Amino acid sequence: MRLEEFEAGSPQRGQVKVKVKFAAINPIDWRLRKGELKMITGKSFPRAMGSDFAGTVVSVGEGVTRCKPGDAVFGLARLKESGALGEVVVTTENFVARKPDAVSFEAASCLGTPGVTAWNGIVEKGRVKSGHRVFINGCVGAVGAAAVQIARMHGATVAGSCSGESVQYAKELGVYPIFDYRSTDLAAIGEHYDIVYDAAGTLPVTVGLNLLSPDGVYLDIVPTPMKFLRALFNRKLKPIICTPKPLIMDELSSAAASGKLGLRLGKTVTLDRAIGFIASLENGQKINGKGLVEV
Repeated sequence: MRLEEFEAGSPQRGQVKVKVKFAAINPIDWRLRKGELKMITGKSFPRAMGSDFAGTVVSVGEGVTRCKPGDAVFGLARLKESGALGEVVVTTENFVARKPDAVSFEAASCLGTPGVTAWNGIVEKGRVKSGHRVFINGCVGAVGAAAVQIARMHGATVAGSCSGESVQYAKELGVYPIFDYRSTDLAAIGEHYDIVYDAAGTLPVTVGLNLLSPDGVYLDIVPTPMKFLRALFNRKLKPIICTPKPLIMDELSSAAASGKLGLRLGKTVTLDRAIGFIASLENGQKINGKGLVEV
């Protein structure tokens, strides 16, 4: 990784250019850096990094109706180009939403990838409804915490697993019961759920499927070709790919504005310190919340 000057292009039709105030770091950032996403991004390096951001619209391309210059927004960069870890980013208007006045730029920058991924799973694939019983593996991670809040917004009850050190945060999110994954055999808890979401990517598929009620669905955050193939033969298994849509972005904005959705802030560094920070997170540093870069 290196920090360099670049020339930002003008937004084309359906695109917006945003002056970034904060960018949030996600595991997908170092997966891209390692070359694990070449099927989506292409094979050419060097390339830009960064998915999630909040900032102010600088200019818009032809046909844009969701925002205008001067608007405060949050959203996601297109994965193929990325670039949220920069002073400006160009993305599609469908990947952004207005930042609520009551939500800080720091908090808004965290909502993109976790919020969309959680919504794709809980609402779109899981079809959550009031009275549903939901189990979330990794319920205090960014996607897991967003999934807990979205499920409870829709009237579901949520159980989940996390480390013993994170139990208090899980309680604050409204998770009950809470299982310590280090000391509990999740395959033997004896409960069944309408939705099981592996938000940590650590639950064996067989265990997740065995936790389901007869009509339940198992949501897997780490899609692989083999899992997609398996899903063709087992409709209970639904691999999740983060897929932003205008409706989802607006729902996340509304939930954040009402105080029903928000993620824990961990540590913030300036752009000139981002490389070391990203490397430390990639190597397993825990900061008990989202890592942010102030631009």
